[in-house]
Amino acid sequence: MRHTLTPGEDSLHGHFSPDFPPVLTIEPGDTVTYRTLDCWWSAGPYQGGPNRDRPRVAQHRPDHGHALTGPVAVRGARAGQTLAVRIDAVVPARWGTTVAGGWPSGFNQRYGVQDEPVVHAWTLDPVTMTGHNQHGHTVALRPFMGVLGMPPAEPGRHSTIPPRPWGGNLDCRDLTAGSTLLLPIPVDEALFSVGDGHAAQGDGEVGGTAIECPMDEVTLTFDVRDDFPLTGPVARTPDAWLTLGVGPSLDDATFAALDSMLTLMQRLHGLSRADAVALASIAVDVRVTQIVNQSVGAHAVLRDDALRWPNAGSVGGRR
Repeated sequence: MRHTLTPGEDSLHGHFSPDFPPVLTIEPGDTVTYRTLDCWWSAGPYQGGPNRDRPRVAQHRPDHGHALTGPVAVRGARAGQTLAVRIDAVVPARWGTTVAGGWPSGFNQRYGVQDEPVVHAWTLDPVTMTGHNQHGHTVALRPFMGVLGMPPAEPGRHSTIPPRPWGGNLDCRDLTAGSTLLLPIPVDEALFSVGDGHAAQGDGEVGGTAIECPMDEVTLTFDVRDDFPLTGPVARTPDAWLTLGVGPSLDDATFAALDSMLTLMQRLHGLSRADAVALASIAVDVRVTQIVNQSVGAHAVLRDDALRWPNAGSVGGRR
């Protein structure tokens, strides 16, 4: 069955919480098409000036984080199972914003731009997949959702900023249309939310924002799996497996991503742990996902063409 969910009084929220009632309950296998706001709850395009002066929708509150749409409950989903989120379409709206400098943070301090705010206002063309800013720069668009995830099991409200093992603000630029994100389910019925649309972003999101934009369409198909237990996010893209790690440092995030990748290689190809380490050292790429979200992220990538396996033709597991 197909459903539609748009941002409104009931569906917009600025925290993760297991206490929020679902605005929609679906069956495994159902598809939901969303429309989302940009991360700042903007009521329309923003051309510059202090971020506090940005026009925002009426549902915004000062303590809110990213503008999320949901939560969606998946009937029968239980904590400990795996939620598979197939990303069918991500279509940006016609405008977006990048903000850099001008606020206190560890990375802005190192860059020397704490007192040097800039705003790049982008005009986006979802047909040609290009964006143009007021300075004449042009970039290719590669839209994806920065926040895809579920709340911690602990009661209360939780910030949307740090990513967690069950998703959230992952900011992984490879989670484009055609990919499937696999997440361990922390709470019964999953209570999945989405937001923080990005029209384009580099690995690392080094300035703290991407091209932050509303999305005219985000179409996701949900499934629940018992045969693919996880401890953190894993993704299947059209040509690779990704494992994502988060932690207080890049070392912690990297080793979390690699631990997950080694386990995945053992599962898919029947390898010993030592053989998985040897092959990963040859074929797995480690990349910085983001360095700006309190908990930083890294991801390990195993491309389908990186190795030829003895049992060629089977990459293991459903997509």
